[in-house]
Amino acid sequence: MTTNYELYKVFYWAAKTGSLTQAAKALYITQPSVSHAIKQLEESFGLTLFYRNSKGVALTQEGVSLYSYIEQSQILISLAEEKMAALKSLDNGELRIGGSDSLFKHYMLSYLEEFHVLYPNIKLHLSHGTTPEVITFLKEGKIDLGVVRMPIVDPQLEVRESIQLKDCFVAGERYAQLKDKVMTLEMLLEHQLILFSRNSRVRMAITELFNSYGYTLKPEIEVGSVDLLIEFARRGLGISYVTREFISKELEEGSLFEIQLDVALPPSHVGIMTKRNMPISLAANRFMDLIFKAD
Repeated sequence: MTTNYELYKVFYWAAKTGSLTQAAKALYITQPSVSHAIKQLEESFGLTLFYRNSKGVALTQEGVSLYSYIEQSQILISLAEEKMAALKSLDNGELRIGGSDSLFKHYMLSYLEEFHVLYPNIKLHLSHGTTPEVITFLKEGKIDLGVVRMPIVDPQLEVRESIQLKDCFVAGERYAQLKDKVMTLEMLLEHQLILFSRNSRVRMAITELFNSYGYTLKPEIEVGSVDLLIEFARRGLGISYVTREFISKELEEGSLFEIQLDVALPPSHVGIMTKRNMPISLAANRFMDLIFKAD
């Protein structure tokens, strides 16, 4: 039994055109090569697949049966080739990215918009989650790229640093008496604090900072989105810990102000995460090019 795809290809074109000469032209080979390929295929099955007639060749009953299967496979192969060509030219395909709501909204949005303008036929799939969740998405093959806060220490992953962000404590008008005051961490703990949920990278980083000075960070309010951190602080429900770059508008208009501390808060690094030794799609490569060329 043969497993040579080229023989089936010759069979398909000979059956489709009803002519060994036309099959040879379609395949850019000689007519004797077509005849030899068909003979090989017939010998492998032990069946006659063609008979000659006045117009060229026609299928035997056994040949008709084989053609019904080969035609389907040839159609699928042609569709696959068209799909690969579309993927190569980025006229088709998808880009799957995982990240937090805040990073999508405040950092990735402009890149996503530019990518969509350049490649409108590429479908965008955004998976929202915390850093641990995004890592799981990537390892399970649900996303191509992850946009995460660093550091990420995992031998299965590669992280390329993209930007550096600055986190800070902010408050609204209800805390106006603190505007020009330099506060210690201990003084800050006397006020109601609003923090992001426990499993976020930002939350872990600020908790570690307080621990390093011997303090335990116990917020009165915990929320699951940056928008709520901002809004709760604006309304005077407490002092929120947010990324400064995400509240530039609020700081400029004065609805929020930054709390001045006597210790330096660590910067936050954002990276683009991929699975180590795993090739990524052309669409994902082009998206990364947009980000790092801009940087």
